[in-house]
Amino acid sequence: MKNRFLLLSNKLWQKQRLFIQKMNDFLNHFKPIENDRQRRRISFLAKAIAGVIISTLTVMCASSDPLPNISYKTSPLPNISYRTSWIGNTFGGGSKWVQNQISAMYVGNDGTVYTNSEWDEAGREAGIYKDGDAIGQASDLHGWERGGGEAVTANSKYLYIAMGQGALDGWKDKDHEDYPRSPTEWYCVRRHNLSGEPAPFAGGRGYDGSMLIVSKSSPVTGLANAGSELYVSDSGTNRIRVYDAETLAELRSWSSARPRQMAVDSQGDMWIIQAKDASNSPKILNYSKTGNLLSKKITDVVDPTALAIDNQGRLLVAENGPRQQVLIYDISGTPKLIGTVGTQGGIYSGTRGEVGELKLNGLTGVGTDRAGNIYVSNDGFGGSGTDLRKFSPLGKMQWQLLGLQFVDNADADPGTDGLDVFTKHEHFMMDYSKSKGQESTYKGYTVDKFRYPDDPRLHNENHSATSVFVRRIEGKRFLYLTGMFAKHLAIYRFDGEIAVPTAIFSHEHSKWPANQPAVGNWLWHDKNGDGSIQSDEYESLGAEEDSIWGWEVDSNGDVWQASESGYIKHYHYLGLDAYGSPNYNAASSEKIPMPAPFDELLRIKYYPDTDVMYLGGYTVDRPHTGEEWGIVGTEIVRYDNWTKNKTLRWRINLPYDPKANPMLIIKAMDVAGDRVFAVTSRTAEVYVYDTGTGAFVTKLTPGTEVAGESGWTDIPYALRAYRRANGEYVVFVEEDAKAKVIIYRFTSSNYSVSQVYGVL
Repeated sequence: MKNRFLLLSNKLWQKQRLFIQKMNDFLNHFKPIENDRQRRRISFLAKAIAGVIISTLTVMCASSDPLPNISYKTSPLPNISYRTSWIGNTFGGGSKWVQNQISAMYVGNDGTVYTNSEWDEAGREAGIYKDGDAIGQASDLHGWERGGGEAVTANSKYLYIAMGQGALDGWKDKDHEDYPRSPTEWYCVRRHNLSGEPAPFAGGRGYDGSMLIVSKSSPVTGLANAGSELYVSDSGTNRIRVYDAETLAELRSWSSARPRQMAVDSQGDMWIIQAKDASNSPKILNYSKTGNLLSKKITDVVDPTALAIDNQGRLLVAENGPRQQVLIYDISGTPKLIGTVGTQGGIYSGTRGEVGELKLNGLTGVGTDRAGNIYVSNDGFGGSGTDLRKFSPLGKMQWQLLGLQFVDNADADPGTDGLDVFTKHEHFMMDYSKSKGQESTYKGYTVDKFRYPDDPRLHNENHSATSVFVRRIEGKRFLYLTGMFAKHLAIYRFDGEIAVPTAIFSHEHSKWPANQPAVGNWLWHDKNGDGSIQSDEYESLGAEEDSIWGWEVDSNGDVWQASESGYIKHYHYLGLDAYGSPNYNAASSEKIPMPAPFDELLRIKYYPDTDVMYLGGYTVDRPHTGEEWGIVGTEIVRYDNWTKNKTLRWRINLPYDPKANPMLIIKAMDVAGDRVFAVTSRTAEVYVYDTGTGAFVTKLTPGTEVAGESGWTDIPYALRAYRRANGEYVVFVEEDAKAKVIIYRFTSSNYSVSQVYGVL
């Protein structure tokens, strides 16, 4: 009985604190109270009333000190009105989205754009676009070990898609009899009608008979059509293969070294990109349709990625080297460069990284319609997303479609009250007076491929640079990035729009960079300011550590690590060097034991101004019981007076059911203002809690603005939150399925008098 009274007493004291907090929130938003004296008087009255109520009730209970470290929940606060928006994609979702990558493109005479890519999370590997709209896709290229590829073409009847078909060992039913078994894979051309539905043919493979096997060793790297014939680059065997476009029977083939994208000119001759090798630069070679190598060729290109013939018979070349332009050649005689589309230097012309209508960025495709309009697909560098543009014959941009975000999230710049927002590659300017996906303007691209080739974002194997932290240190903006598996923390300073690599913390060895220390953890610091990694710029950080999922950069610039095996590493910020880069070293670091009640630490968030620490992980009371990895854990715990006595203030029991379908686990967390945010991995629901009490507040789910849907959140920092000066919360959540970042916007502190009194 006494314990029950003690628990009630403790809860009542928590209620009193919550009551006072809500009353003060109410007063701060109650306009008739216009001066501090009035506010203080009413605040004192609120405390007095609460004190009388609590004191009276406490007398009824057995007197004792409050129980320490009580985990408690109050009733949810009133439902918060919020709105959903997004950045990074022209469309919000549902049936309309721009795919997250375009590897190849073909444009029909009527301006219909057909694309192909190896993977789109929501299944639009091969998209269909027209007049600035997403109108469809080639179906059945996703799942069942199937994906898109690097080439696409069409004629007046059919769409032809390069694709890969992996082995289906576990499927024995009738529909999956005609599929490869390990270790075999098929590299195919799949035929569709122009609406995107499979178009089978006699002898076609797969359940619907629409696949033509070209190779079992290497992908199809180029496609072109000419009348009744389909041309295919089979780079694995160094051959060009020609098929009947209707029956897909092979007609002939010829030898061609390293063939890639191709185009057929008005004379019926072939222009084929020959990829570079260790001894040769790339070339564009000219063949007759029967395979005779002709005398015309183009050798003044650095990185040609696509070809097309326009309505004047000219050859268009997508040049992805430093020029970043579409090159226009007169090929009536000896090929002669006669024009270009786009500004020379592309995204790096003028103000480097600043977006412009004529500044191209990572060209992957070029095409043209019968009117002479020119279409260009851009993918940026290092796993950036889609930027598809149409230009008039005179080079004026007509429309642009964006699908920029994949395995990515956004964070707000605290130095501009969230008006500047950054993803792993992009810079957006926000206008919060707008909504429904209209708030953002694509302002800058922060990767400089040619000036800083050692940028970790250009070596993004296994999505090693995906989660972004934006911080202001000594008034300067910095970008911090960690990856899907949190093995590194990369640090960037800014030079205009370009984020310059300046340091890397690594707790695990990988193939890149090549000159990293042979053993142990390491820190790279750009000592000479050139953004390149030299072997004398490393410092050892000791023995290689166990898995680290928790990374934090606090407002002072200190770096924190939370180790899964049970300790916290704290690297103190040591000021800026001569090049404006943050300094850290092993000598100034400290190792802090894991506090109770944890047995695995997975996330960390520290506020030096208030000395408050938030930790996420598995606890002794709620251990790890599933097979999930890299999540927040089962609890979030707040500690006050962290550097002095680590006072445990509250514990939040997170939703956790790894055996549910869908699995219920929390993938990412953040803290902003007076709210703690936690997002689920499978359903992308955001749970919101109160920072003062740990009480549940509300849950945010994708709204109608994004068709009520989201893909999985699968990076450790898939959620970022920011409270603007006007009290509005802006919450960013990773949304891979439809190549965007979801935004939730709300203000949560407008309570009525009845709601405030209702706390008790």
